[in-house]
Amino acid sequence: MRYRVLILFFFGLFTAFSSWAAPAQQRFSDWQVTCNNQNFCVARNTGEHHGLVMTLARSAGAKTDATLRIDMGGITGSAARIAPLAPRLLLDGKPLPLTAPNWSITPQRLITSHPATINDFLLTIQNAQTITLRDGEGIISLVGLKAALLFIDAQQKRVGSETAWINKGTSPPLSVPPAPALKEVALVNPTPTPLNREELDDLLDYANWRMGNTQCSLDPARREVRVTALTDDKALLMIGCEAGAYNTVDLAWLVSREKPYVARAVKLRLPFKPGSGEDELELMNVGFDTKTRELTTLAKGRGLADCGTQTRWRFDGQRFRLVRYAEEPSCDNWHGPDAWPTLWITR
Repeated sequence: MRYRVLILFFFGLFTAFSSWAAPAQQRFSDWQVTCNNQNFCVARNTGEHHGLVMTLARSAGAKTDATLRIDMGGITGSAARIAPLAPRLLLDGKPLPLTAPNWSITPQRLITSHPATINDFLLTIQNAQTITLRDGEGIISLVGLKAALLFIDAQQKRVGSETAWINKGTSPPLSVPPAPALKEVALVNPTPTPLNREELDDLLDYANWRMGNTQCSLDPARREVRVTALTDDKALLMIGCEAGAYNTVDLAWLVSREKPYVARAVKLRLPFKPGSGEDELELMNVGFDTKTRELTTLAKGRGLADCGTQTRWRFDGQRFRLVRYAEEPSCDNWHGPDAWPTLWITR
């Protein structure tokens, strides 16, 4: 009977937790943490690392699913490979000890998913200052690492449990809530009838009329117009409106495929509050992926596209709903949009 009461208690706790878990992104000195709506958390060092980056990733729940990796690279890193990474790593100026059997080691990467190895490694480094390279410029600042680990523990409700990285306790692994239920955005009309030539010509004429009656700073000759079949009765119309050095602000409408045309502006509203506090997203560098049937946006923080926001949206028959939201606030030449940490994912 007591066992059944405990099971019901934890079930109630998990249900309550899954109903409010929210995405989070925080900076702790030289470390950045991102946790998505599944409470999957990723932490890495940022700043002047010169291509030497340590990344920690951990899933929510009782299992100790985690990965720790150290990479030498970056978006503009040299293709010419230098001496192997592992033997040159120094912890506060002294050789960094590694338990080889539990690490997968290649010339430019070290990676492990072995729980005890990760725990021991974190205990070894969490009170140190830097990991550097002998005969190299790479540097991993460890300032803020401990706070980042504690943030992950708190976000995943591990504090006081056996699975915590910081402030371990005696609570069993099953006291840690599982990941919230993964939301699903159903795809409506996945194979719509393509626009025929007459439909396309008429919709382009309508787009030109719409463009002429829209306040945009972009020269009309440079305004790209795109039309695609969204469903059997709706088309998606996209027009370039404003342009900067590396971003274009677009306008988009849902338009009926039959005359007289009825159009409704596309609004992209996030299901959570990002760091900016704005839950309505500007249509930046908009595209439409015909394979996945998803609307895409990419707001670059700078021309290199090593920071910014990338999103994907799926039409549910009434509006576009968020499928994926990734954001990289650190412009440090580390990775491109497809590798940015996610704050929101769906099925």
